[in-house]
Amino acid sequence: MPNAFLLLFVANVVFATSYGVTRVVLDDVPPAMLGLGRSVIGAVILVTWAGRGLRTERIAARDHGRIALMGVVGFALAFGLGNWGIERSTASNAALLITVEPTSLLLLSPALLGERLTRREAVGAALALFGTVVVVVNGIPGLTQSLAPHWRGDLLLILSGLAYAAYSLLGRGVLARHPVLVVTAWSILWGALTMAPLAWLEWRAGLTPRWTAGAVAGTLYLGVVITALGYAVWNWCLERLGASRVAIFVNVQPLAGALLGVWWLHEPLTVFTVVGGLAILTGLHLTVKAGGRE
Repeated sequence: MPNAFLLLFVANVVFATSYGVTRVVLDDVPPAMLGLGRSVIGAVILVTWAGRGLRTERIAARDHGRIALMGVVGFALAFGLGNWGIERSTASNAALLITVEPTSLLLLSPALLGERLTRREAVGAALALFGTVVVVVNGIPGLTQSLAPHWRGDLLLILSGLAYAAYSLLGRGVLARHPVLVVTAWSILWGALTMAPLAWLEWRAGLTPRWTAGAVAGTLYLGVVITALGYAVWNWCLERLGASRVAIFVNVQPLAGALLGVWWLHEPLTVFTVVGGLAILTGLHLTVKAGGRE
């Protein structure tokens, strides 16, 4: 259990880097094409990794339907909406607005999955969400300047966060019955198939990619690290910890995104980031401690 928590923490720090990389690649590669590219790269790796399991694992038609829906929602919709959102907004806003995902999971998991947090975990979740809100408040116009008026892009980013949450809610039951790699590989295959016609329509509209060295490197990073390895780790943790617990750790992403802005873009370290970060880390500590006892 402690290993799962540590892996989940590291994974969300890595996930936080995806927004900046996506923003850079979108200068050369259209949104749907980028989504298709990282899906295909991830699919090749995960299908190879899953190996014989894809052929030998018996999956009922109902579960196959749910896995297909996971792919459509969690890959095609999440990637497409996220890329279109970042294109119209900013990478910083994407890192901040990912809070939609953990909030949705924490609110819906008890009703849809019957998952309940212990009292200590609930306190930890509340602290982490409070800290995330403080970090996000750092970007409200009138207080500071991070969240600019990109409401169309921000709305797409919110919908992307809901799609990521739906992927986890759909996958929890399936992952309890089938191997992680098999479910992840099948779902990303469905995601790539769904994204292909969107990329084709984009191409027909005249939006063609420019495969510069930076675009290729960025797409490979998103496909290999964020998509293939990231989703495999996420589903492995989801299977062991449940949607409610993994949701708490998503709050690391806005904090990591803000700190990356301080380090990489030389943005100022504000009191909002410090106070919010301490609250998030305290909440995660309570969650891990409660999980260890359990």
